[in-house]
Amino acid sequence: MRHARRRVVKRVARLTAVGGLLCGALMVTQAAMATEPATSPPAARSSVLAASGTGNGLVDELGSSRTAGTWIAEDGSPVVAVTDEKAAAEVEQAGARPKMVEYSAEDLKSATEALRSAPRVSGTSWAVDPASNEVVVRADSTVSAEDWKKLTGLAEEIGGSVRMERTKGAYTMRLNGAQPIFGTGGRCSIGFNVTDGENEFMLTAGHCGPTGSVWFSDNQGRQEIGRTTRSDFPGGDYSLVQYLQDAPSNSTNVVAVGDGQGVRITSVGDAAVGQRVFRSGSTSGFRNGEVTGLDATVNYPEGTVTGLIETTVCAEPGDSGGPLFSEGVALGVTSGGNGDCARGGTTFFQPLSDALEELGVQLTGLPQSAVQPSAAADGSSDDDSQGAAAPGAAEPGAVEQVESIQAASDLLDRLADPRTVGPGLLVVAGSLVALAATRFIRTEQDRQAYRRQYSQSWG
Repeated sequence: MRHARRRVVKRVARLTAVGGLLCGALMVTQAAMATEPATSPPAARSSVLAASGTGNGLVDELGSSRTAGTWIAEDGSPVVAVTDEKAAAEVEQAGARPKMVEYSAEDLKSATEALRSAPRVSGTSWAVDPASNEVVVRADSTVSAEDWKKLTGLAEEIGGSVRMERTKGAYTMRLNGAQPIFGTGGRCSIGFNVTDGENEFMLTAGHCGPTGSVWFSDNQGRQEIGRTTRSDFPGGDYSLVQYLQDAPSNSTNVVAVGDGQGVRITSVGDAAVGQRVFRSGSTSGFRNGEVTGLDATVNYPEGTVTGLIETTVCAEPGDSGGPLFSEGVALGVTSGGNGDCARGGTTFFQPLSDALEELGVQLTGLPQSAVQPSAAADGSSDDDSQGAAAPGAAEPGAVEQVESIQAASDLLDRLADPRTVGPGLLVVAGSLVALAATRFIRTEQDRQAYRRQYSQSWG
């Protein structure tokens, strides 16, 4: 029985040593072969964004008293809301489609200011819908009948430029990019990697945590990856988290979309009403929808945020801070909303260009010239194909294989970490020593057994 146990121990020791040798070799091989994802060629300027640039250029030229916003039609053409026939003729001459409306941009702005000056009601939001020429006010299920009645009365005082709607669910900040990060306040998603030219940061939602918050790549808090250095919430909803010097993968301009795939970001731009957009988050993954409003205001229970992008993209807790993009153009980071990805809902996003300007940073891997240029004042564009693609035909951007930016949190992840050349060599060396030791022990045991047998033969 004792000899049988010895044989089992020796076999286990040899198998362990051989396994360690193979693992160490794998670690070294992975480290030697690891490379950054191949850089995709810059995406051509989006015809959808070119159309929005044409519309915005005409709105700027004609002024807020003669126009009431712009959007992209289903066929991809820019549409401009105008208040007089002369403005309509100028829009048509510029190659866009005019639509006569009753209320000007000044009227709609006056309506939003009246709403903002009223007592704050948590669970409400409003945004300008240029296509319907209205300010749409929504109230979620938490708004009482009494508050709803007061809001309705205020809307009647303002006039026909305001439309009231009840919405299901409740407005929440999507706490708890698109890789997950974990802090004392819960789980959020990375939006975009940014830099100030000297240091590397991640941009995420401001409500995820105040200045000084510590962030980890795992929910056990074993590997710290950065700390929040600046945060804006309420008012805006963005924050800057500085990476630690040894944090993994903090210099890529690729956002994860799941299944080992990522979208390479090639520029920064502004969202347009009617535009098809894409979002990625650590909870609900990769989703798409349409921009329905700009300069939206949301009265979350935790505070009011203004200047947001309103969309039909769904989101869930944990998606906060995740990236919004379209055709390789970065547009914003996830703020909050209502509903979920089973029933649908409304999700709001912090515009990226505003946050970058306020923070004095730019996306990692992009030159300053990669910021989406606006159209000329006369509405002209250097893209001859403006309006050629419908919003529904828009794509997220160049999709490619990417490595996860989440740091290793278990043994298999650590073995696949491309930075493990040194540890890999140590494992190989230790395994060789273990093999030599087991061989020596076996030889010595055989020698002793022979001596015992030889001595017994002389007894």
